[in-house]
Amino acid sequence: MTKQIAIRLPDDVVAFIDGLVHNGDAPSRAAVVHSALDRERRRRVAAHDAAILAEASADRDMDKLSEYAAKVPLDDLD
Repeated sequence: MTKQIAIRLPDDVVAFIDGLVHNGDAPSRAAVVHSALDRERRRRVAAHDAAILAEASADRDMDKLSEYAAKVPLDDLD
């Protein structure tokens, strides 16, 4: 199921989205917004998971992974 919503975006953001669509990098404005929100949702889940791993000191095998994941800048998770 999908739901239509209305949002307001700055002109430069709309121009960027329209450029992606015009160049064939995205099929529609909605697809660009959906992709960006889906990526943000995945980023937040990954950050949450990394925080859990960083706090779980009982599992020694995961320590190095959790230390690394906790330090990865969130914008690099794409």
